[in-house]
Amino acid sequence: MGELKLMKGNEALAEAAIRAGVDGYFGYPITPQSEVIEYLMAEKPHDRTGMVVLQAESEVAAINMLYGAGATGKKAMTSSSSPGISLMQEGLSYLAGAEIPCVVANIVRGGPGLGDIQPAQSDYFQSVKGGGHGDYRLPVLAPASVQEMSDFVPLSFDLAFKYRTPVLIVSDGLIGQMMEKVELFDTMPRLTDEEVTARYPWGTNGKPKGGERRIMTSLDLDPHKLEKHNFHLQDKYRTLEEDEVKYELIDCDDADYVIVAYGSSSRIAQKSIQLARKEGIKVGLLRPITLWPFPKKQINALIKQGVKGFLSVEMSAGQMVEDILLTVGDRTKVAHFGRYGGVIHSPEEVLEALKQKIIGG
Repeated sequence: MGELKLMKGNEALAEAAIRAGVDGYFGYPITPQSEVIEYLMAEKPHDRTGMVVLQAESEVAAINMLYGAGATGKKAMTSSSSPGISLMQEGLSYLAGAEIPCVVANIVRGGPGLGDIQPAQSDYFQSVKGGGHGDYRLPVLAPASVQEMSDFVPLSFDLAFKYRTPVLIVSDGLIGQMMEKVELFDTMPRLTDEEVTARYPWGTNGKPKGGERRIMTSLDLDPHKLEKHNFHLQDKYRTLEEDEVKYELIDCDDADYVIVAYGSSSRIAQKSIQLARKEGIKVGLLRPITLWPFPKKQINALIKQGVKGFLSVEMSAGQMVEDILLTVGDRTKVAHFGRYGGVIHSPEEVLEALKQKIIGG
């Protein structure tokens, strides 16, 4: 068993970055994720692993620092909250176009606009549809516990370098601020410069003797070459959809109805299905762990199993429900229940919504 500690979700994310062998963290403070950079500054990871921690002058600067660091094959990471992530969208599109691996964590707060500092899940569209310009997608992981805030950091870097893509970790102020017991993984060694060059020959680490210059760019003024690059990207995204879907099923084997919820909403929904089963209502939970790629096959399997309806539970006005509807079509009932603006739903509210919108709807 690894080291056990009581930590906030934001602290667990920061500690995981150190232990995952991150070379550079570039960020800017914003509530409710400021503990990430505060923890890193206090921990002095450069003394532990050689990791660089830098407070950038803005979120725009931070995401472009990831471009420079990631282009060399180094592990680069940032974190922010909703308005800050909005400022990073142009840079994320550049990173996706140039196929530069990195990890970005969004500790979502209420919106739109500056909104408030309470937890929300209203950045789903921005996360899974590609918040910047152009035809690109990003793998999106949604932790539902402080433990997963830690575990998903090395998992995200594995995906980032396997597919040469930015990866998003989408959490919220509830999980970011809550405290739970965490089993920390052992520190992974950072790669030396020589190991990075050998493992990632695409990196911009100097012109190889007798070889071509290495240029990491998303710019190509020849439309035919750019189209060819887009075909390549779409092939990569299809592979991700086929091979990298992650999800959790709870009490779905005999379920007549299924709640679909991720992150903190899924924690609340677990209590809702317990309350439902006490009343003799067979309810299960499908928790998407990857918001993109979305678990479409699992929803289709539940329909074939005989599920009579799906309730999408979100801390938003209804965003993930659109992906459920696109998957289900008119084959069975689909409804949405959400609270937003930083209001958190209760298990009893979720059960009542299920009764009114699906069972009795």
